[in-house]
Amino acid sequence: MTAVILFAITIAITLLLTYFASRRITSTADHYVAGGNIGGWQNGLAITGDFVSAAAFLGISGAIALSGFNGYYIMLGVPVAFVILLVALAEPLRNLGRFTIADVITSRFDTRRLRSVAASNTLVISIFYMVAQFVGAGVLIQMLFGIDYVYAVLIIGVLMTVYVVFGGMLATTWIQIFQGVLLLIGAFGLAALGLLALGANPFSFFSEVTDAVGFETVTSSVAPKALAGLDLVSMCVATALGIAGLPHMLIRFLTVRDRSAARVSALSAGLFIGLFGLTLPFIGHSAAVLVGQDAIISANAGGNLAAPQLAALVGGDWALGFIAATAFVVIIATLSGLVIACSGAFASDLYANVLKRGQVSEKGQFRAARLSALVISVTALILSLGAQRMNLGFLITLGLCLAASVNLPVLLYTIYWRNFTEIGATFGTLASLVVTISAVLLGPNFMGQSALVPLSNPGIITIPLGFFACWLISVLSRGRPTPGYSFDELTVLSTIGRKITPADP
Repeated sequence: MTAVILFAITIAITLLLTYFASRRITSTADHYVAGGNIGGWQNGLAITGDFVSAAAFLGISGAIALSGFNGYYIMLGVPVAFVILLVALAEPLRNLGRFTIADVITSRFDTRRLRSVAASNTLVISIFYMVAQFVGAGVLIQMLFGIDYVYAVLIIGVLMTVYVVFGGMLATTWIQIFQGVLLLIGAFGLAALGLLALGANPFSFFSEVTDAVGFETVTSSVAPKALAGLDLVSMCVATALGIAGLPHMLIRFLTVRDRSAARVSALSAGLFIGLFGLTLPFIGHSAAVLVGQDAIISANAGGNLAAPQLAALVGGDWALGFIAATAFVVIIATLSGLVIACSGAFASDLYANVLKRGQVSEKGQFRAARLSALVISVTALILSLGAQRMNLGFLITLGLCLAASVNLPVLLYTIYWRNFTEIGATFGTLASLVVTISAVLLGPNFMGQSALVPLSNPGIITIPLGFFACWLISVLSRGRPTPGYSFDELTVLSTIGRKITPADP
């Protein structure tokens, strides 16, 4: 009963934040990027709330509990990702983008064809990523209230739609900041409780735990053992490069006040997420020893409930309620960011700029954004029904693989390569999208032992191919002019500290 009360209080707080945010939404910019007025440290906390999703909090702690310390390797790419964001992308995104990632790319190549492709990539990547969040939300609500998984997912979908439709990016940002604070408190508190329950200190903890759970490489259960190490490397590479290509992460840099705030956002987010990551081995191993691997698998085959089970064991109903509420807000915050990214891609890119050629009112954009949010949520919800038993950490790394293979090459080439072409951007990303999805579908998680691609996460193959496809097609199509800024103009605009696109006066 205590857990349910804390859960209800948390939902009430998020709804209250949405109400106050809705009273400040007066323009399209407010809806998509919170008016571009978020401070650096606040945005860093919001990025923490946006990134540390169900995969990290529930999935990775569960992977560690079931597979040993090797389950933690998925997090090792996070520092690399935030270095890339800090050094290469944060400021150019802030200065070139308006509402979406397509705005950044088309600032150099202003064609409706490329905008359509960039927006479609955002939709595909975000929907794939949303599936993992719906799965995490479903199993969590199912555990807490004992209701059917399908109804649990429906409840999450309704709440998420309310947050996005009425509060926009401003409500999403406030919820993500709230979630970031809860997350750090909950993660450190649960890790400390696990340590105390085992009677260990941080220095002797691992030696004691490994005697009970051992070390096993995280990999698909159907992947050949000879490829386990390569598969793990592929997961780490996809994590390191995929974070820097996730649409809902990248648009957070469009919400800040200036380029200095963009840098502070990346730096502070890396710090907060790094601190959170330190707690995961303690949470996962404590759950393996205290809860037991059989009990964890019995509750959820993917191990996604290890953290809530540990909280209930070492802290009772209050701890379970706090961790469950925190995990719920984690999922809601990430889902809301994903829906904002998708609705921006549909309403601003596909509807306003491609179909209507820029001739559309703000009211029309709002209507399109709300409709797209509903359609996208239903699509992700349906897909999540078939992924209930899959580990969230695995699901999220596949989304990261798509982001790294499809989005990152075109962004880096657009900003930093003089000879990049519109044809290379358009058809290079299309080729990468097709290859990456094909590699996933032909992998062991879908085809079992008959897999044509032996890696459960094909990032180590598809990411280089993504860069190569954009490079090769650009070399073959060099010399064809396209509307937009020249490379020299773009270089200046990406560093002067103000948002501008070809459509600006």
